[in-house]
Amino acid sequence: MPEHTYERVAFFSGEKIPLEMHKARMVQRVHLRPVGERLAVLTSTGNNTFLLPNRDVFLDMLTDSGVNAMSEAQYAAMLLADDSYAGSETYYRLEKTVRGFFGLPYFLPAHQGRACENILATAYVKPGDYMVTNYHFTTTKAHVTRLGGLVYECVSDAASETESTDPFKGNYEMAKLESFVDRTGTEKIAFVRIEAGTNLIGGQPVSLENMREVSAFCRRKGLRLVFDASLLADNLYFIKTREKSCMKRPLDEIVLEMCSLMDIIYFSGRKLGCARGGGLALAHEKDYRKLRDFVPLFEGFLTYGGMSVREMEAMNVGIQETLDIDVISQTPLFVEALGEELQAKGIPVVTPFGGLGCHLDAMRFIPHVPQEQYPAGALGSAVYLTSGCRGMERGTMSEQRNPDGSEHLSTVELLRLAVPKRVFTLSQLKFVADRLGWLYEHRDLIGGLEFEDEPETLRFFLGRLRPVGDWQQRLADAFRKDMPSGL
Repeated sequence: MPEHTYERVAFFSGEKIPLEMHKARMVQRVHLRPVGERLAVLTSTGNNTFLLPNRDVFLDMLTDSGVNAMSEAQYAAMLLADDSYAGSETYYRLEKTVRGFFGLPYFLPAHQGRACENILATAYVKPGDYMVTNYHFTTTKAHVTRLGGLVYECVSDAASETESTDPFKGNYEMAKLESFVDRTGTEKIAFVRIEAGTNLIGGQPVSLENMREVSAFCRRKGLRLVFDASLLADNLYFIKTREKSCMKRPLDEIVLEMCSLMDIIYFSGRKLGCARGGGLALAHEKDYRKLRDFVPLFEGFLTYGGMSVREMEAMNVGIQETLDIDVISQTPLFVEALGEELQAKGIPVVTPFGGLGCHLDAMRFIPHVPQEQYPAGALGSAVYLTSGCRGMERGTMSEQRNPDGSEHLSTVELLRLAVPKRVFTLSQLKFVADRLGWLYEHRDLIGGLEFEDEPETLRFFLGRLRPVGDWQQRLADAFRKDMPSGL
């Protein structure tokens, strides 16, 4: 298969639209409820898109985690599963693939990415220790802080600029990293973490050159370097297409180099591999032996780690398919297509377009809603109300409160509209853009939210909120006036 199919196919008309490099052979029915029903569902689920029943969602753009479309080869592989508690052939096939893909000698299975985070934090974080990272992720931070650890971010200043031309906004700012380590001392740092494809700031990638710099610094200082490779597929695509020195390099060569820079790699198979699972790849026997003991304790035996063997077979194939440019290009290209549709309507989105999904800038979309009233969450409610589509709040709701109970205001307020691999058609994305165009024209009607039930940990998952005032009813009335059917 030619490596650059996505670059060579053009439309004679000159139109710039992404081309699906697959065909649909199985479909799932979706339902578009009238606006009145959507308002009732939104109210009953506490304005939290995580709590919406999927039967009431038209296009599920909450996440790509566990909902990327699997390939025919993955489904076929599931029939080969060797169902055994210990010593399954399925495990040994997956172990061989992980070792070959990452180029590291040791592998430990886990049921998903946050299980790996739990193992890492339990093994290495003590009260007062720091996890240093380019940018935190919600569950990563929660695992560190629950053990009394602290998180310090060294992402570049460009990361908080929602409008930018910087191709690698997820990069470490090396001066920040060096200064912090000099001030704090290496003995207080549990590990340094690189998240490839910074989730909370728009799926922004990290360059291979920046990974080299961080790795060289950590090795000089004797610091353990951990790589969150859950979003490696998108990040790999951006390295291949944006980093000049890598444009002619094979994908497997790029992956092997980036992984050779790391001590520990962990990943969510729900993202990397498009199946439900996860695992850790390790460079050193010392780390392997330390982490190995936690797998039977938290996950399951060493040859299944909490995963079903069918999912392990699917993940095995999915990881290998990550080296196919026509697979890893699908999300970035369709995110770009949706983003350009929204830009044409004047809708504020994060640029350059990243992985995962298209990110709306809530503070520019609804600047009249204060951060203490969760503008990204409010925008998520408004988007569901007017389109039946659900996205994910990535802003202050996704942060933890400060120790004194005050809000920790996020540097950005984003609503992520995820674009899982090979799931949505171009017409469905055009529908999303159309409804967002209507909503943007009526943005002054959108108000804020306030918690009525706020869990202490990961409140964005389970918390329930209510609208400040009657703005949702007024927004629904305006929509029904323009769309009499309510659809």
